[in-house]
Amino acid sequence: MTAPAAPRTGDPVDGTLDKAAQENFPVAPFFLPRAWRADLMAVYGFARLVDDIGDGDLAPGGVDARLLGVPAAEAADRTVLLDAFEADLRRVFDGSDGPPRHPLLRRLQPTVRRQALGPEPFLGLIAANRQDQLVTRYETYDDLVAYCELSANPVGRLVLAVTGASTPERIRLSDAICTALQIVEHLQDVAEDLGRDRVYLPAADMKRFHVQEADLAAATAGASVRALVAYEAQRARDLLNEGAPLVGSVHGRLRLLLAGFVAGGRAALEAIAAAEYDVLPGPPKPGKLRLLREVGVTLRGEG
Repeated sequence: MTAPAAPRTGDPVDGTLDKAAQENFPVAPFFLPRAWRADLMAVYGFARLVDDIGDGDLAPGGVDARLLGVPAAEAADRTVLLDAFEADLRRVFDGSDGPPRHPLLRRLQPTVRRQALGPEPFLGLIAANRQDQLVTRYETYDDLVAYCELSANPVGRLVLAVTGASTPERIRLSDAICTALQIVEHLQDVAEDLGRDRVYLPAADMKRFHVQEADLAAATAGASVRALVAYEAQRARDLLNEGAPLVGSVHGRLRLLLAGFVAGGRAALEAIAAAEYDVLPGPPKPGKLRLLREVGVTLRGEG
């Protein structure tokens, strides 16, 4: 559940955590208990860094590679970096090889211990980024959803675990929300992803709407691309609506946090619709007023 990354600064912690302000939804808002905020930012730092490794968006100079023990000659090899990052994650859970080397993973370790988190969600996020190095096109919508199970759903599961709210039904609803948010991000970033030689619009849907990859490289979207984006946006909207009862299943500040996630996705979809589904000039972004309005709608159980 992450937004397009800005270039990282040279600081391996601040350069990553500062990106929380760019997300479609609040990561660890001020109204949460301090312990929750610290744990959610620790989880965010992991998720953001693994995405930066997979996307090649690390700070120049190879500081992250050095921290992970990757030789300078291999510092640009994303697969090598992901392997080293996974090895460092193992140190979070098993101290037999010493403490984690990367400061963001050292920051994560107290959260893992305090909340008794298992490694599976973190490994899923690493697996998604490994998949990004090998798979750049998805034939069907079901294939894309399977990818989202690795790239997005673990984040929601971690939020529920950190806040002590995990149940099988809440996890199911959270998965629907997280998959929707991932699809929304893909729709916002069609042009950027194509620049990375990645297309997250299912090939079967592109064929149905008579869209070629060359159409996605245009400065503005034609009617066929707009129709395709509108179709995928409706799928994301349906998933958000399916998962929205998660908000009403909890109380207090957690309810407001989860409403922010759903509202962030809905507001982004409204921004895409306001752009008449032309996402090619750049990511349509919602304003704060739109986001606040959607938070209210979500809290009231509307939409």
